[in-house]
Amino acid sequence: MATKRAVTIRSSAADSALAARLAGAVTGDVFFDAFNRGRYATDASFYQIMPFGVVVPRTIDEALDAMAICRDDGRVVTPRGGGTSQCGQTVNEGIVIDLSKHLNKLISVDVENRTCIVEPGIVLDDLNQQLKKHGLWFPVDVSTASRATIGGMAGNNSCGGRSLRYGTMRDNTIAMDAALVDGTQLHFGEIDPSDDAPALFREMLALGEREAQEIAARFPQVQRRVGGYNLDALVPRNTPNNLAHLLVGSEGTLAFTTQVELKLWPLIGNKALGVCHFGSFYEAMDATQHLVKLKPIAVELVDRTMISLGRDIAMFQTIIKSAVRGDPDALLIVEFAEEDHAANAAKLKELGELMGDLGFGWDNPQRKWGGVVEVTDPALQSGIAEFRAAGLNVMMSMKQDGKPVSFIEDCAVPLPHLADYTERLLGVFAKHGTSGTMYAHASEGCLHVRPVLNLKLDKDVKAMRAIAEEAFDMVREYKGSHSGEHGDGLVRSEFHAEMFGERIIDDFTEVKKRFDPKGILNPGKIVDPPKMDDRSLFRYAPDYRVGDLQTALDWSAWLGAGGGLQGAIEMCNNNGTCRKLEGGVMCPSYRATRNEKDVTRGRANTLRLAISGQLGPDALTSDAMADTMKLCVSCKACRHECPTGVDMAKMKIEVLAARAAKHGLTLRDRLVGYLPRYAPFAAKLAPLMNLRNDHPVLRNIVERLTGISAKRSLPAWRSDMFHPDAEVVGPADGHEVVLFADTFNRIYERENLDDALRVLTAGGYRVHMPKAVDRSPRALCCGRTFLSAGLVDQARAELDRLVATYEPFAARGVPIVGLEPSCLLTLRDELLSLRSDDTAKSVSAHAMLFEEFLVREAEAGRLQLPLKPIAPKAMVHGHCHQKSFGAFKPVEKALRLIPDLKVETIESSCCGMAGAFGYGAETYDVSIQMAEASLLPAVRKADPDTLIVADGTSCRHQIADGTPREALHVARVLAMSLDNATSTTQSSASH
Repeated sequence: MATKRAVTIRSSAADSALAARLAGAVTGDVFFDAFNRGRYATDASFYQIMPFGVVVPRTIDEALDAMAICRDDGRVVTPRGGGTSQCGQTVNEGIVIDLSKHLNKLISVDVENRTCIVEPGIVLDDLNQQLKKHGLWFPVDVSTASRATIGGMAGNNSCGGRSLRYGTMRDNTIAMDAALVDGTQLHFGEIDPSDDAPALFREMLALGEREAQEIAARFPQVQRRVGGYNLDALVPRNTPNNLAHLLVGSEGTLAFTTQVELKLWPLIGNKALGVCHFGSFYEAMDATQHLVKLKPIAVELVDRTMISLGRDIAMFQTIIKSAVRGDPDALLIVEFAEEDHAANAAKLKELGELMGDLGFGWDNPQRKWGGVVEVTDPALQSGIAEFRAAGLNVMMSMKQDGKPVSFIEDCAVPLPHLADYTERLLGVFAKHGTSGTMYAHASEGCLHVRPVLNLKLDKDVKAMRAIAEEAFDMVREYKGSHSGEHGDGLVRSEFHAEMFGERIIDDFTEVKKRFDPKGILNPGKIVDPPKMDDRSLFRYAPDYRVGDLQTALDWSAWLGAGGGLQGAIEMCNNNGTCRKLEGGVMCPSYRATRNEKDVTRGRANTLRLAISGQLGPDALTSDAMADTMKLCVSCKACRHECPTGVDMAKMKIEVLAARAAKHGLTLRDRLVGYLPRYAPFAAKLAPLMNLRNDHPVLRNIVERLTGISAKRSLPAWRSDMFHPDAEVVGPADGHEVVLFADTFNRIYERENLDDALRVLTAGGYRVHMPKAVDRSPRALCCGRTFLSAGLVDQARAELDRLVATYEPFAARGVPIVGLEPSCLLTLRDELLSLRSDDTAKSVSAHAMLFEEFLVREAEAGRLQLPLKPIAPKAMVHGHCHQKSFGAFKPVEKALRLIPDLKVETIESSCCGMAGAFGYGAETYDVSIQMAEASLLPAVRKADPDTLIVADGTSCRHQIADGTPREALHVARVLAMSLDNATSTTQSSASH
């Protein structure tokens, strides 16, 4: 067991005996305060139950010690992984034990026998990333693979999209080690009745033998059946019974899992997709039973609603444009994984022929509309898979009070009945005054369907109950399963009696009492459940209220009675995409800390609880809320990558504004916010201002006064700030462009602006740099620094000056080009949240990053630059805001204008600097953690003659602080190419 240490209990109940005992037993976190408990009160279902406390153990022994303490205290225990349950499995009123932060190791791999042993908190994608080097993977590929833990998947008996070939979690679980509530640790695996087995195992096998006939009669005969306990694992058979399969699907109600042994499979080498188009939903469902005869590994359905919603989500627009032809009512995505490309091509040909035999053709008016789009490009295949995996959450991106609600979502029926079942179900929805969104693991007869309901309304809650009862009646009629993938939880457990019969219910109860006689482990799931429509357990309970919110920004895009900022916050449905550890950018602070507090979901939950009064008065402006937002770097990745569009960067501005209004500003806030105002005066004193960087004593004094880390160098002031000699330069007959000289490049790195001017004029452009229309000597500013301090009125004033100055140019179609992504993209984002008039919209529409402009001009044939080779390779780090606004690809394209330059993207999340974030004494360490995740190691490994390119001022500073390399803006690289500076390599600029 790990050495114990003192733990600070962040709690208003610090004198609680239970809290003190738990704090003494674990070296991880112990939370008893309202803010942290609130972050664990919800999962991806519509339920909310406030836990008594939260424990985040560092070791399995600590987790078991915590469980023992809770048992002695009579407290309920709920083990929790990623918290992405659709059915309320992971919420309860006792102590939540979070296994995801520390208990996430791959213990061992047996490559020859294709098995591995893992801790329960390991995330599926992380596991598969580690297995990849062995040519293996774990194929239960759930849509939440980027955050679902193996322990949670085992507890749920997850399935995934390729269960047609690979089976379910149960089929791929070899053994489990688990502790009973009394502390007894057992190995659950294959067992022969003749063995000298523990008494518990013998009793379970006896139950299986006794109830074999009833189990055979009542358990649905479909592969996707994850309801109740797996009593069929206990019945007599010719092969040894596997007792681990009783724990699989038990939702943490029987034992506390400590490790899992898994069956592994060879990696898929070749894939091909056929995207089958249909003119009606019924036709797609009916065709499925025929398409599976081609032996694909998956057949997935996407309906019209999901396609339409996906077209409004930036990250999916290109994918849909490439894969979807015309205006189909439904798609079936048929996936093949044969030995080689030729075999896959043959399968795609068979698919096209079969679709033709079924009467579907693109152009023949005598046949049904439809056909196949063949997808062999791996990148597009990955994009389609990502879109399909995001289906649950794409459906939730509706900006209205009514949302698609998960409760009958994953019912499974035999394939021949799928089309009739779906058509009848749509009739049920219509009967109750609503419609539904649908997609499916069609190859398995498992339909993902969500009626659109507003669970804040009593009438819609009653409609939910009625729809559930009628849908489950139909499922039983077809001899299907009312839970085909997402388990029971609080949603479906109460319907087991109708599905399985009273005798099986008694058996479930017998199993639960034998394992957990006092009901300590996750009660209310599978056995003795509450009513699924008990509104006291809902996230939006009957007393849920949000008062009038005075907001600094415009939130009118979020519609409905909740509307505004409230509606935007409530868009978070806890799907947990922000918890992914690889790919994209979101959420960089969570990747560094693994704390629920520091993930977008955790912040959104805290905001929702705060505005609804559930965290006490003044929660929005409290120190606890400031702590919640402290590590949000405003990267805007959530704006782009969250399937429901939660924009935490914008929400943080609201929190900062409210806090500034109530508590005023700190000295550091003033120094950061008002930087554009005092910069000209500071520049005149540059040698004096820069003394701080050169003297450790001054660094420490400044840290004590301002909270700016002594470990961090500050950008050097310079007396030669950028001041254009004229308001317009370049040929009189050249195409016009406005160059926006942002604060950071203007005062710290004027070389970037000088070189941008050289590139633009060399390209034949007439470049405008107008002074402010108010003729003030103060330079134009986007207000970015003011927004970062919550000074919204000051930011609005700066943007008003900028809009007034640039409006005449925008009116005649002149592009407004900037170098610093965070500044220029403020004109495309926050400007429209501060002003909604046509003038502001015009300026916003004409705002372009330097690279976007150059690439547009090059593709139009207007850009003629005499560029020459300068280096063999450039490695590029993308600014978070570039990625969020889909503006990073032009950076790569602009660099490829240089002859013989190989361009490689550094696969990185946020650099960790994030404006002022990286300078904070209290955030410095996390800033470095973010950078060390991938960016800084990649830069250090780069060859000396490789250029390092980064457009963000903060990104360049982080690279300079953390490596012996200097990063360059694209404008400088292009200017070097103009000069044919072949001898100028980045190694000569190293320091």
